[in-house]
Amino acid sequence: MLIQKSKDISDTAETASHHTAEWQARVDLAAAHRLAVIQGFSEGIFNHFTVAMPGKSDGFLSIPFGLHWSEVTASSLIEVSYDGTVLSGQGDIEMTAFCIHAPVHRLNPKARAALHTHMPYASALTRLKDSRIKAIGQTEILCMKDIAYDEHYPGGANDIKEGERLAGILGDKSVLFMGNHGVLVVGETVAEAYDRLYYLERACQVQLYAMWTHQELRQVDPLVVKDMTESSARSYIFGNPKPDRKACEVHFDALKRMLERRETPDYRN
Repeated sequence: MLIQKSKDISDTAETASHHTAEWQARVDLAAAHRLAVIQGFSEGIFNHFTVAMPGKSDGFLSIPFGLHWSEVTASSLIEVSYDGTVLSGQGDIEMTAFCIHAPVHRLNPKARAALHTHMPYASALTRLKDSRIKAIGQTEILCMKDIAYDEHYPGGANDIKEGERLAGILGDKSVLFMGNHGVLVVGETVAEAYDRLYYLERACQVQLYAMWTHQELRQVDPLVVKDMTESSARSYIFGNPKPDRKACEVHFDALKRMLERRETPDYRN
């Protein structure tokens, strides 16, 4: 009896932990949608941010189709299985969200969060014959090593095979430039993925501004590029006085505080 009781207590604690982790994932994903509206990354009711269900291996959280990103709350998110079934919540999963995100989450264990956008500066680069981020500044350099490039645009992502193809091209990278389309950014948490999304768009914006001058671009010394790309990413440049936390977490917490100040704390509901 004592052994069984111990197991019951352990199971209860594990279940409670999963529920806490799920709610935190819901809050963070809702915050990411709201932030994307404020920071110009969203496209109406389209594009998709998802996060794999904590403690499970067969589903992810997404917004129901038709909900504007400025309306997203933690409780409005629906749970979708990898076969496209809505397991909990109200609403429908948008077809391209399922076809892209289900395979990415299923095939890439590091892609716990997956953010797909047509944000303007990054998407502008995907329209160029040479879409690559160039080694002309530190933000660009810190993004470069994490980017995979898909130069084939097959049309809309309306088949699960297209998501599997994209997952294969992404591989062990965290950013996918989708030719003539947009970008897909993944991370082990919403905070990590959104932090990458934010700095990627900044890098693309600055590169385009530099290109628009039609002056010759100043390339960073290749030895400096090599040193920077082989070091511990942004903490190498900016430093992180909070060694017990990732810089992306500190950044995302600051962004959520901005949401609170803008009188939009209802995203947590």
